[in-house]
Amino acid sequence: MRMDTSFPMLILPHRPFRITSATVLTVIIAALIAAVFWAIVGAATEAEPGSRVDIAHLLRMTALQAGLTMVLSLAVGVVLAWALNRLRFPGRDLVVGLFAAAIVTPGMVVAFGLLSIWGRNGWINQIASWLGISFDSPAYGLSGILIAHVVLDGAFAARILLARLDTIPSSKLKVGQSLGLSAWQRFRLIDWPALRGSLPGLGAIIFLLAFTSFPIVLLLGGGPANQTLEVAIYTAVRLDFDLVGAVRLALVQIAVCSVVILVSSAFTTVPSALSRSAQPTWRDARGVRVLQWFVLALATAGFALPLLSVLYDGLTSGLLPVLEQASFWRATMTSVAIGSASALLTLVLALLLALGRSAAASRAARTVLGVPAYAYLAVPAVVLSLGFFLLVRSLGVPSGVAAPVVVVIANSLLSLPFAMATLAPPLDAIVRSRGKLIRSLDLSGWQQFTAIEYPLLGRDIGLMLALAFCFSLGDLGVIALFGTQDFQTLPLLMYRALGSYRSNDAAAIAALLLIFTIAAFVGLPRLVERIAHASRR
Repeated sequence: MRMDTSFPMLILPHRPFRITSATVLTVIIAALIAAVFWAIVGAATEAEPGSRVDIAHLLRMTALQAGLTMVLSLAVGVVLAWALNRLRFPGRDLVVGLFAAAIVTPGMVVAFGLLSIWGRNGWINQIASWLGISFDSPAYGLSGILIAHVVLDGAFAARILLARLDTIPSSKLKVGQSLGLSAWQRFRLIDWPALRGSLPGLGAIIFLLAFTSFPIVLLLGGGPANQTLEVAIYTAVRLDFDLVGAVRLALVQIAVCSVVILVSSAFTTVPSALSRSAQPTWRDARGVRVLQWFVLALATAGFALPLLSVLYDGLTSGLLPVLEQASFWRATMTSVAIGSASALLTLVLALLLALGRSAAASRAARTVLGVPAYAYLAVPAVVLSLGFFLLVRSLGVPSGVAAPVVVVIANSLLSLPFAMATLAPPLDAIVRSRGKLIRSLDLSGWQQFTAIEYPLLGRDIGLMLALAFCFSLGDLGVIALFGTQDFQTLPLLMYRALGSYRSNDAAAIAALLLIFTIAAFVGLPRLVERIAHASRR
């Protein structure tokens, strides 16, 4: 018998203002999507043919690296989640938090860290030269792209899958222990059923993240042979000013991403809000624990070493000269201002949509109110930036005037799917559990939000703000087409330093960017949660 997942009308308080606001916002977002798409299609139909972009090769290369990244990341994620779920040790929460930070760690920072370890002048190459050994560096080309993606996406997958393992009922574990299940038997009979439902949806997310990857491929691709659609679009617009080729590539990328989203919509959704991991209660045999420790040590080193290398190189080599540059402080202020504005705009958009969605009783209305936000998963950063670039160009607005507004809006829209995934589930849970109470107290919509929803959403709002701020802070895809000498962010400043062979400056900027990102990711959820708790007193 199929259960009806729509909310009973007797539980839901009547909130027409929330539904109307969310509907209006949905129409505005849908219109903006249509305008961006129309600008791209219009440029494709009006431009004269003549572009020599090899779309087939770019599509093969992009799909190949995204597919390999998905398979390798899921494999790493399953094994690492299995090890973390079993082991007890001091500092476990710190290690789990380290892997959770993978979702906001800027890709170009990880790429730079890999270069400092495995590059031609990296630590490994210097040690090998001292020992008289020569080898080809794996940091460039397809191997480098895969390593960087797996470092980030494997850690992200492990944290998501660890959360799934934490939800296994303790009663089921007790039965397994009483039956004396081995490590393999527990994994096959208890763990795998809990994990397999999340793998298709998680795999689709990882595929999309890798398919639309920009800074990692830009820094580690090593040439046209390993170029992807995203990098080719940037090259066509920024370097060759080939709008015909860029538009064709953008349409191909939108089509592929849309197909992946439609296919993945049939699978279980993956929440982005991650609570504290439960302490393990199951102990495997000694030989298995040795394997688990080996997996954990290898994964921790693989994720932490590039970040530690960035911090060491940046804080010891070129920090003071960078701090003395006026361009660094301008880029920092620009990054913080854009990140803050993008995060606040994302919060407003996500709250209006999520509140309206939770107030809707029918499944169709809830689906309609959620579709525009997730539609931006099909429009990667560079493609969205290209659409806005074409819109601004057709309206005759100088790009320098439109750039700050466009970058803020684009970053907000790109963060909106993650924001909705963070806020919508807890809001739905609040309506389910406290809907009758709200109706009995006859609370207004504002009273309902301030007295019940906001205090309970404190950490989720903080996490959403942290995600949106960090995404914007580390973004290179949107600013790449609109950045100028007077309007640049820290990622763009770092990329230009690398292009000018100022590696010490790039190292320092990468280290500071990493510090800012981790501080925001750790501090914002705690700060907002404290403010929310204080409002309950």
